Amino acid sequence: MVKIILNGCSGKMGEAVTACVADREDAVITAGVDLNTSVSRSYPVFDSFSAVSGIEADVVVDFSNPSAFGGMMEYCLKNNIPAVVCSTGLSKEQIDFLHESAEKIPVFFSANMSLGVNLLIELAKTAAKVLGNTFDIEIVEQHHNRKLDAPSGTALMIADSIRSELDDKVDYVYDRTGRSLRRPKNEIGIHAVRGGTIVGEHEVIFAGNDEILKISHSARSKALFATGAVNAAVFLSAKAPGLYNMSDMIREG
Repeated sequence: MVKIILNGCSGKMGEAVTACVADREDAVITAGVDLNTSVSRSYPVFDSFSAVSGIEADVVVDFSNPSAFGGMMEYCLKNNIPAVVCSTGLSKEQIDFLHESAEKIPVFFSANMSLGVNLLIELAKTAAKVLGNTFDIEIVEQHHNRKLDAPSGTALMIADSIRSELDDKVDYVYDRTGRSLRRPKNEIGIHAVRGGTIVGEHEVIFAGNDEILKISHSARSKALFATGAVNAAVFLSAKAPGLYNMSDMIREG
């Protein structure tokens, strides 16, 4: 049974992961870390990783925010514990540190833990390979009004995957306000919508002459992301140091 420390255990995703693990026989949460320690959980909750002691763990699952990233990774490195990093909005320096850490411990990193979203990415890459040089590409993402980062990490992950299939250099455009010029071919528009309790919507639009191709994914609950994260924890617990993602897990699944 894989023993998990859950970072961000008091948040909405922490609640979803806790419920997911409760229904499984291959994993257990041995501790949580969150600044908010007032939320009742069936496991001990610490306000920081520096306070964690006497806890057995095979992997850390992170659904926190960038401010908690450094302390978590230092804990994992010090104790040689794999990390499943699901937080979005990480800075370039933090992502660089994540890559450096993967040389010493197993690290699973994905901006989206949904199998469906990762399939969308593979389909979008195929479409970009066929259509990308002649079709305009736009990405629209929608999330709840409490999400802090924009655009979403998933939208950027989709854009990066599409760009990897294109021949020409491509720029990301997040705002066309005040621009009085035709849309150039070498750009991908990325648009963020925030409102209500939208869990997560992502759509990729390939717009050509007289035809439009749309690839979309709609998340209906946070449970699917929790399931993906716990699957990643079980997957990662037996891995050698390195950087892993959903594609690796899908290939071995």
